Amino acid sequence: MPNTRQANAVRLEFSPGCLVQTNLSGAAFTDDWLWVAGDEACGLDRLRRLEAVGSETLRYGEVRDFPLADLLDLPGTREEEADLEGMAVADGFMWVVGSHGLKRKNAQPERSHAANAKRLAKLALDGNRRLLACLPIEPDADGQPCLVRQARDGRKALRLKGDAQTNQLTRALADDPHFGPFMAIPGKDNGFDIEGLAVDGRRLLLGLRGPVLRGWSALLEIEVEAQGEYLRLVPLDAKGTLVRKHFLQLDGLGIRDLHFSGDDLYILAGPTMVLNGDIRVFKWPQARTVLRDNQEVARFEAALTESIALPHGRGVNRAEAFCDLPPAVAGGKRRWLVLYDAPGPERRDGEHTVFGDLLRHD
Repeated sequence: MPNTRQANAVRLEFSPGCLVQTNLSGAAFTDDWLWVAGDEACGLDRLRRLEAVGSETLRYGEVRDFPLADLLDLPGTREEEADLEGMAVADGFMWVVGSHGLKRKNAQPERSHAANAKRLAKLALDGNRRLLACLPIEPDADGQPCLVRQARDGRKALRLKGDAQTNQLTRALADDPHFGPFMAIPGKDNGFDIEGLAVDGRRLLLGLRGPVLRGWSALLEIEVEAQGEYLRLVPLDAKGTLVRKHFLQLDGLGIRDLHFSGDDLYILAGPTMVLNGDIRVFKWPQARTVLRDNQEVARFEAALTESIALPHGRGVNRAEAFCDLPPAVAGGKRRWLVLYDAPGPERRDGEHTVFGDLLRHD
């Protein structure tokens, strides 16, 4: 387990006009390239590894934006945010998932009490939030990895079939006794909110920030395959199960991000609602093997181990993105990168540069 934190060890330099530096929500690596997503944009940003400066261990910059509208026929408009929350690289694809959840208007101090009451009653669903997609990664003429609509070897960018209101996943969960009642509740109100993604072949794990049910957090396991121009859910077993549920004991915290390291699953967990509270890293040992052997439609896992607690502030420094560093970048050591939503002043250098942390074993 990671047991030490190297603060502000990774420098990320964004360009003017980027939307993600203050709302980072996902991260993944392809060799010397770091890919990030923000929950207020509708695209992915690629940053190149640069020579480190000052006291930082790693530095990334020369950002390039890859709008999702250039890669997919989106369910919503290109201007609507996708609220991307999970990312994973596997088998030549970048996988991404949106929150799938509703959002609620927030009260604003300059508005009247009556106006704010109306705002708190207003719910919305951006058309691209219910997005689950795989995007081919292919080098360009200069050898730089790019996301493409169709690769030269025939791989295509695909998304789970659906529209701006529903897709196969939300329809499968509509009558679910655990999650169906929460589909109409905004994510930040302990409603349905996907924030983690891990990939094992054609099987995907979706980590839920909410709902947390009597202290139990949830992973949803699904399997997908290509069908024409879309992805579709396929049964996990002979019974026709489309969604398998795994309930984890994370001390009442919701899942913020996931990633496999070998057969172990690492879980970044934090408050499910808009709270300033603990953010911790948990480990599910041998999870990949357990999941492959599991035949239960719903199972409970309490044998998790916990390591480092990550810093958080009052309304700032919320750890949202968590992933392995490639061995060549990590210098042969096992290290994890952590990036933060709403970075505080100590994590910023001017308007366009923010800092992340490294987690490592001693």
